[in-house]
Amino acid sequence: MIPVTTFSGKKVALFGLGGSGLATAQALVAGGALVTAWDDNPDSVAKAAASGIGTGDLHQANWAEFSAFVLSPGVPLTHPKPHWTVDLAHAAGVEIIGDVELFVRERRVHAPDCPFIAITGTNGKSTTTALIAHILKSSGRDTQLGGNIGTAVMTLDPPAPNRFYVVECSSYQIDLAPTINPSAGILLNLTPDHLDRHGSMEHYAAIKERLIAGSDTAIVGVDDVYTEAIADRATLAGHRVIRIARHRALGEGLYADGTRVMRAEGGLATVVADLEGIATLRGNHNAQNAAAAIAACLSVGVSESEILAGLSSFPGLKHRMQPVGRKDNVVFVNDSKATNADAAAPALSSYERIYWIAGGLPKEGGIASLSPFFPKIAKAYLIGEAAPAFAATLGETVPFEISGTLERAVAHAATDAASDEAAQSAVMLSPACASFDQYKNFEVRGDAFVGHVAAIDGVMMLI
Repeated sequence: MIPVTTFSGKKVALFGLGGSGLATAQALVAGGALVTAWDDNPDSVAKAAASGIGTGDLHQANWAEFSAFVLSPGVPLTHPKPHWTVDLAHAAGVEIIGDVELFVRERRVHAPDCPFIAITGTNGKSTTTALIAHILKSSGRDTQLGGNIGTAVMTLDPPAPNRFYVVECSSYQIDLAPTINPSAGILLNLTPDHLDRHGSMEHYAAIKERLIAGSDTAIVGVDDVYTEAIADRATLAGHRVIRIARHRALGEGLYADGTRVMRAEGGLATVVADLEGIATLRGNHNAQNAAAAIAACLSVGVSESEILAGLSSFPGLKHRMQPVGRKDNVVFVNDSKATNADAAAPALSSYERIYWIAGGLPKEGGIASLSPFFPKIAKAYLIGEAAPAFAATLGETVPFEISGTLERAVAHAATDAASDEAAQSAVMLSPACASFDQYKNFEVRGDAFVGHVAAIDGVMMLI
């Protein structure tokens, strides 16, 4: 745990007592803050009170007494409308911050020079985060991994010299971290996502830009117009900027060339790493993820030999293009983390013959953008609320069935793939949808897929 000493003896309001919110409240109390915590869920309030956290209805609180208001990133700050607590904080002139901001302040006070790598982007950030942490840890460094990847940042060990932090940051967390200042800040890419919470693509992009604007080294993907403009602005502002790309060569920076990661300096390019044969870094998108990881690790003092060793031993990220089973010439791939079409594209691009399980709670845009990959799809198995809309998009181009449930989709896809004479085919869950119509989250959905695969006779599990 990281005790929040920067608010010792001060009154702090907190709303949102889920996993990260409860951890944040405990960290505040451990640092000596006088916390008043609340949640719309009475069970969460009762759990917090039982653990020794001060609770109280923030409707009735005297907001003039609070030095800060700590808001859970899952609670609306601006859109579709501010949460009622946000309105009360604004009316009282109380600053609104989140757990990442608390971490940033503790680091600034106790170990301002300890390396801090922060990663954001619409897609690829979890894989990049996990890859960087693996490289650092496998090189023997004290490595702390947390943030949006699933471990609350305040549960990590306290900042100390030579302790490395690798933190995945969602747009919600960045919005609540006004002074975020990583040693290396990574912005991978930007495509429309979470616009219900940010109002517009422009606002969403502006929030993401804050992460690299405060970085000592800004590592920015330049394959879309939003991030390219952000990189240009950072350069004009005098920041150290390293550009990365997956779709084109660069005169300066790191870019993907097939399975190779190239480093260009002064117009001359050399191979930094070749990902050929690393199954967990398969696909052009992972070459970009590796480029970002290489740039970040170099910037905090990791040697090229240590980086190459870490790349070759990377075990992959659960629920992201994760090979989980094999039967004869069929591989079963769990890509449950692909919760929109852009996130599903990398997996679809990485296999040549696919029995595709897709659907769930649909997001804006559907799957029309995935049409270039339709020739690779032997058959689609559609589940959840999105099934009818996805069926309409596939039309007569791709054979499909509306399976309804994941269990039925896995069984039917496995049977069909077993009769395929191709050298290799993949039964792939890459839903291009959120999970919330049928599952609590994408992790539960992915675990369900693994369970259904394990139940198939003759499958050799790979995990």
